[in-house]
Amino acid sequence: MSKETEHTLTPREMGMMLLSLFSVIVVLTIVFSDNDKETIRLLIKIDFYICMIFIVNFFYGLWRAEQKGRYLQTHWIDLVASIPVVEQLRFVRIFQILRVVRLIRMSRSVLGPLLQQKRETTLTSLLLAMITIITFASILILLVEDGVEGANIQSAESAIWWALITISTVGYGDYYPVTTEGRVIAAVVIITGVSFFGVVAGFLASLFVREEDKDAPEVARLQAQQRRLEHQQAQLLEEIRALRAQLPGADQANTPAKPDS
Repeated sequence: MSKETEHTLTPREMGMMLLSLFSVIVVLTIVFSDNDKETIRLLIKIDFYICMIFIVNFFYGLWRAEQKGRYLQTHWIDLVASIPVVEQLRFVRIFQILRVVRLIRMSRSVLGPLLQQKRETTLTSLLLAMITIITFASILILLVEDGVEGANIQSAESAIWWALITISTVGYGDYYPVTTEGRVIAAVVIITGVSFFGVVAGFLASLFVREEDKDAPEVARLQAQQRRLEHQQAQLLEEIRALRAQLPGADQANTPAKPDS
């Protein structure tokens, strides 16, 4: 079996594949929607931020690659598809999905590596969850608030800012929904944000506990080894006393000599 066939899909590759699929949906929405709507500007900005994640992921993979020339040869299309300013290149991301789907087919197991690399899987899941929540929250709030009398969330920038503030439960109050639908969306985002950052806090706490747990087995092993050595030492001393007691003349040797008269 070739080395390529034994490729193991990493959580980061799986996450980028899902993000590529998400970005293709965003691009298709931009292309087949009315370009005059403020929602399209919002999707373009979201697409730009997703492209920044792709670019960071590309250079991170290049930095970790042992054979950088081969990495550039096999992943150059990822960098080309991540250029946000050229609209024609956005559809190149379809090849990203096809490439990673091919990796999935070559992988012996998809779920196994995800469960083994729990830390990277958790980080990737949190990143995808945050992007998904911010995207849907900003789009929905802009759809229900745009054009409403007295509304202050009527631009792509204000919708993204409102989504960030609401999911973090900071609540500056500079942007807020005025419609009933918008308030329902805000309530859902707040509850989701509390749950999301609860998971983040638990993950960060587990990192510190995990570092301490790594040393616990070693300490326990050394303590057990010390107890065994002490027990063996006590047994040796007892055997030495028994042997000394069995030696001929041991009693005379232990009895002090009488002085000459």
